[in-house]
Amino acid sequence: MVSFAAFWAAQRTANVSMIDLMVYRAEGWTVRNGYDLYSMRATYADLPATYPPFAALLFLPLTLLDVADMRGVATFANLGLLVVLIHLSLRLLGRPLHVPRGAAALGIASFVVWCEPVWTTLRYGQINLLLAALVLWDLTRRPGTRWAGIGIGIAAGIKLTPALFAVFLALCGLVQGWRRLRRTGRTTALWNPWLRQATVATVTFLGTAVLSAVVLPHDSRRFWGGALFQSDRVGRTEITDNQSLSGVAARLLHTGDPGWLWMVLAFLAAVLGLGVAVAAALAGQRGLPHGTAWAAVACAVTTLLISPISWSHHWVWCLPLLLLLGAEAQRRGSRRWLAGTLLTGLVFCSYALWWVPRDAGSSRPPELHQNGAQMLLSACYPLAGAAFLVVAAVVTRDALRGRGCGRGPGWRETGAWPEAGTVTRAGAQAVAKE
Repeated sequence: MVSFAAFWAAQRTANVSMIDLMVYRAEGWTVRNGYDLYSMRATYADLPATYPPFAALLFLPLTLLDVADMRGVATFANLGLLVVLIHLSLRLLGRPLHVPRGAAALGIASFVVWCEPVWTTLRYGQINLLLAALVLWDLTRRPGTRWAGIGIGIAAGIKLTPALFAVFLALCGLVQGWRRLRRTGRTTALWNPWLRQATVATVTFLGTAVLSAVVLPHDSRRFWGGALFQSDRVGRTEITDNQSLSGVAARLLHTGDPGWLWMVLAFLAAVLGLGVAVAAALAGQRGLPHGTAWAAVACAVTTLLISPISWSHHWVWCLPLLLLLGAEAQRRGSRRWLAGTLLTGLVFCSYALWWVPRDAGSSRPPELHQNGAQMLLSACYPLAGAAFLVVAAVVTRDALRGRGCGRGPGWRETGAWPEAGTVTRAGAQAVAKE
């Protein structure tokens, strides 16, 4: 609590603008007054609405608060969501074994609140922690839960990028269904919990679009008919803030339009990332400890890498990534894994991407003239993400070949996620021995 209090004081002392939160409030006012959502501009930065119209409907309650109260409520809510995200990440890992998970989540959150993606999320009043929590809530629900997928669908309705998790689930389901079909010869074996979860997520997402079309027909036509494809509405590709492969390619080519290079990199990352995520999910059934976590984080990193714009605060997925690496280091008792975990933590806690010259308001930002060292610094998150995918690929390959892992605690041959947080006594003893 002392850390949170210090964080709150630091935010107040820095007089953070919470500029994105102000845009959300403006979107709520625009919808409330019946104006054109995608012609709206808000704040001194003249920022437009970029999310689907469903998000604007959720922002309506912000108009009921004055600005000071809204900022306080948003900061408090985001701190709470940070604890929730850590709790869900630990649940995904089936950890800790000997300490109450809530207490562990609160303790860890008091440290990671200072890492750059979290600080920037709260500085801008962003919704990244909410989206990540919705996705992880879905992925840590009990196997066979009928409505699993709703969280992913709602998250995709607010901001499109979480929809990649539905694609990931569908791919897992198709592979599992094909295996069952070959084994049994019955077409009914094709249907499985993964496909059901992907279907629920897709139907929920479509439901958010239909609701928006009914309540905001004009804005829905504007978004799905054109605004969706105008990436320049979100921001400039080449600036340091953009920690996706498109930003890396733009700075590498010294141009605001990376064109073919970004498309090639994004395609390769999508194939590798989704392939690793699906393989890790299936390898979990063959004994890959933390298989669900490897799969979920690989999918999240893939989303961040291939998105046209991934601001640094979108990388709050570094939290489950770091917890996963830390759990693996503890499980393996490896100094090399521990060093890798600490190095990854340093990347996200050092604010290194801001060590380069930058001027977002310039017609020719300094990012277009970076040298090699500056390019590396301003690409630290994508490089860390790419390295994670490579490590995940190696770990998954070894598991599928039957090397380097034993039966993970709580895993069952169900064709779906293991029961969240369930660790059998034998599994707990195995982990303790490791």
